[in-house]
Amino acid sequence: MYPRLLTLGNFTLHTYGLLVAAGFLAGIYMAQRFARKFGLNPEQIFNLAIYLALAAMIGSKLFLVLQDWRFYLHHPGQLFSLSLLESAGIFYGGVVGALLVMILYVRHFKMNWLAVGDAIVPGVAIGHAIGRLGCFSAGCCWGRPVHPIHLPWLGTITPPGLTFTSAYAHATVSVPLNIPLYPTQLIESACELIIFLLLWQLARRRAFVGQLTAVYLIAYGLVRFFVDFLRRISPHALLFGGWMSAGQLTSLFAIALGITILALKSRRPALAVRAATQA
Repeated sequence: MYPRLLTLGNFTLHTYGLLVAAGFLAGIYMAQRFARKFGLNPEQIFNLAIYLALAAMIGSKLFLVLQDWRFYLHHPGQLFSLSLLESAGIFYGGVVGALLVMILYVRHFKMNWLAVGDAIVPGVAIGHAIGRLGCFSAGCCWGRPVHPIHLPWLGTITPPGLTFTSAYAHATVSVPLNIPLYPTQLIESACELIIFLLLWQLARRRAFVGQLTAVYLIAYGLVRFFVDFLRRISPHALLFGGWMSAGQLTSLFAIALGITILALKSRRPALAVRAATQA
């Protein structure tokens, strides 16, 4: 991990900031590309992507502060600290912030929100994949310590882990040092890349408007739900006596919404064919 790429005097170029910026640019580029493919106005989608990026940044930090409000209440100076700035925040907080902006924008311009979603989600996937590499470089969003697993048919195995050694990363984001941890940042980044490639292929033969949106909600919901079992979760983010994280609960809602979209939209072509046949 390389939390700092360059230091000149008082100026420091952080790897996290560079990769997150690269992720936003990649997401905006992809949004425009898919907007043209789906017959949407690229300029409107470009403007929306900028607003969504800003809303996602604000929302992710805000949800992090709300989640750990007791800590920030006793340490208000941390609201302006480098650790909060470098933290990825809570992804679903960014989703909520971006969703609110998207609803307002789509209603103002009288656009189809599922069509807009299809243009946006591939960029969200590739941008998030790059951004999680930034999390890895900074050390934030780290996993739980790796422990041996006892399997009756294989014996005792130790999953591969990552060991962080940067004192600077520990000082800024509190990542544990010299302890093998589950590589949750890299796992999520790889899964998001796979989701992006899946959406890219689906876009070539999109069966109905909203298909990409639904697939992304289901795919990322599943990824985040299972990755959270390996992540170090703040006690304030645990629900139901520690059985589930807030991120996992939100993932279940995302999965349910994606399934609902698929069920409703995929039935319409079949119903249309049936009506035409009966006529």
